[in-house]
Amino acid sequence: MDDIARDYLLLALSIGRFEQGFVDSYYGPAELAEEAEQRRVAPDLLAVEASALRQRVADSESDEQRARWLDRQLLAMETICGRLAGDRLSYDEEVERCFDAAPERTLDSAYDATHAHLDGLLSGSGDLRSRIEQRNELLTMPADRLPAILDWLVDEIRALCLESFPAPAGESLTLSTVTNQPWTAYNWYEGGLRSRIDFNTDLPARAPELISLVTHEAFPGHHLEHCWKESRLVNERGRGEASIQLINTPEAYLSEGLAEVGGRYVVDEPRWQALFAGICEQAGITPGDADPASEWHVSRTLRGLRAVSADAALMLHADSRPRDEVLTFLEQRGLLSQARAEKSLEFIDHPLWRTYVFCYSGGERLLGEWCTAAGELPAQRARFLRLLTEQLTPSAIAAELDSPTGAKR
Repeated sequence: MDDIARDYLLLALSIGRFEQGFVDSYYGPAELAEEAEQRRVAPDLLAVEASALRQRVADSESDEQRARWLDRQLLAMETICGRLAGDRLSYDEEVERCFDAAPERTLDSAYDATHAHLDGLLSGSGDLRSRIEQRNELLTMPADRLPAILDWLVDEIRALCLESFPAPAGESLTLSTVTNQPWTAYNWYEGGLRSRIDFNTDLPARAPELISLVTHEAFPGHHLEHCWKESRLVNERGRGEASIQLINTPEAYLSEGLAEVGGRYVVDEPRWQALFAGICEQAGITPGDADPASEWHVSRTLRGLRAVSADAALMLHADSRPRDEVLTFLEQRGLLSQARAEKSLEFIDHPLWRTYVFCYSGGERLLGEWCTAAGELPAQRARFLRLLTEQLTPSAIAAELDSPTGAKR
């Protein structure tokens, strides 16, 4: 790797000593990790290092895409170091500097429209939230059957994915269940084209949600992305900076966005219904409780509420609204049970994840629009493959969308 990549890795690993969880994955040279562990550089000086490295990139890097990617990553790192050193930015400004994208609020009219659509789709008695809970109870899977169902589902979705997106030879992943985590599932990338995916069982697992969880964490989401970037960027192009993945940086915004968007290019409506029926059969959910066609439409409509956690984060951190009010918002606007609203609040109030929450709905909104703008389905899939293999940034994608001639490049 070149000196810029080496210094980038050393800086990132040094920041990781102060911000637990900042380094999501590292499979670069072990000696750099050892060197970072021995360094005694305070966060304010690490911020200076990040700024200086940004300038070196601007002065010396000839590849425009790589230069922009490094610049945006280093700005996020400088911002995080500044916060660790005691700098205080507004919540909105911190989010924008970390993710190269400004946070957006969902209009009340959008929530109203999603609620109205769900009201027409869901049978049962009581208000809309009660009917959602009735549905969720019927579609909850026994915890002891979850590991076998996940093994089967990953194999099925891997096969579907490979019809549209190749995978580097030798990739592999393992699955496990865990408890006492603020997230629903997590992909731990180990390098060498290997991932470990943990599924959190703190809350009951529901059949319709399992498909999007697997497309997000495995194929064509995090696992496939990390495998391709190791293969294409690190091994083929020698871009050592890609051998580390960092939380609360622009690469995370795109990684979560592509993981949210990717399922639409692998699991269409007929395939989703077939997978859902297979999950229900293995979970012991009777066909009368779960019609695949109806559940497809309900699940698609519920995605219109995905931004509720980001909106709740703005209420909590930008508007300083009381926690009880934020919980009520999650329950009423997001149609969440009390337990799931509390789990969502746990995530958005966590020191590491308080800004990260925007990666999901914000990343999905940006990348979904960008892929759709490519035109026909093959062109959309080709654009999605770029997300898996290139060093792209949110601002560059937004600029392309804003360009009169750039939408279908």
